[in-house]
Amino acid sequence: MAAKLATKSPDQLTQRRPGASYLARRRRVGYLLVMPAIIALALVAIYPLIYNLVLSSRFDVATEPGTQHFVGLQNYHSLMTDPAFWGDLLHTGIFVVISVTLEFVAGMILALVVNRKFRARGLVRASILIPWAIPTAVSALLWKMFFDIRSGFVDFALKSLHLPGAQAVWFNSPILAWVPIILSDMWKNTPFIALLLLAGLQTIPQEIYESAKIDGASAWQSFWSLTLPLLRPAILVALIFRTLSAMLVFDTIFVMTGGGPGRSTEVIAYYNWYKYMVSLNFGYGAAVAVVITILALLLAAIYVRILRQREGFVT
Repeated sequence: MAAKLATKSPDQLTQRRPGASYLARRRRVGYLLVMPAIIALALVAIYPLIYNLVLSSRFDVATEPGTQHFVGLQNYHSLMTDPAFWGDLLHTGIFVVISVTLEFVAGMILALVVNRKFRARGLVRASILIPWAIPTAVSALLWKMFFDIRSGFVDFALKSLHLPGAQAVWFNSPILAWVPIILSDMWKNTPFIALLLLAGLQTIPQEIYESAKIDGASAWQSFWSLTLPLLRPAILVALIFRTLSAMLVFDTIFVMTGGGPGRSTEVIAYYNWYKYMVSLNFGYGAAVAVVITILALLLAAIYVRILRQREGFVT
């Protein structure tokens, strides 16, 4: 039998397999359907990336008009030896880790709550999306007013409850200034994570929980052994989107602190904006943009690899 199969060509074997041609046709149709989206992404993402690569290899047009000759990797060398860049990259990393972790935990809890059946569940689901619908600049300004020592309610609440932090000048401290920034970002983006996780929860059959309950599994065991593995696709999407978004945080920093006090709350996107729009150093700013893009792609690849190989997740 093996000898007969060895004499057959791959095409003959494919034809003998039931449904192979049908699956191939469906795959080709799928490629055709996503082709417009791929072309649109190429125009929106690839062209600016190539333009930035070209611009980063030329002199700054604002300081040397008419001398845009090739300078190679000079801007990247300057970037890698700039302490301000590494400091802002560290600030960005700390902000991403703290904010995404808090938002994921809060979003998971929120998704589990609104996934249960209770009265006015639809109204609650709609109301939790309100912070996400508010423009980021508006929500940042709102939270800045909350933490104002003269008119904000945070100082009043801390005084009333006799808690530490009353009379604190939040935005004058290099460490305390991060508290309103992270809380503002968390309030704004937690509903987004909750919405993605809720969509994943809706696809999980309730029968498996009933079977687990009959087998004596506790609520925590069901969550750890059933919910988390089955939520892998939703978790992957939520973490990738939110991490990349947190990496590029700008408007919250711009509105609330402007990178201050000093440069203690300056992040990489703010650094990029400053080089482009304030210093008008277009070549250097383009190099920063290219590095940010590379870091974002690396983070996305790491997320995909880790969640695919994580033990306990279904494939």
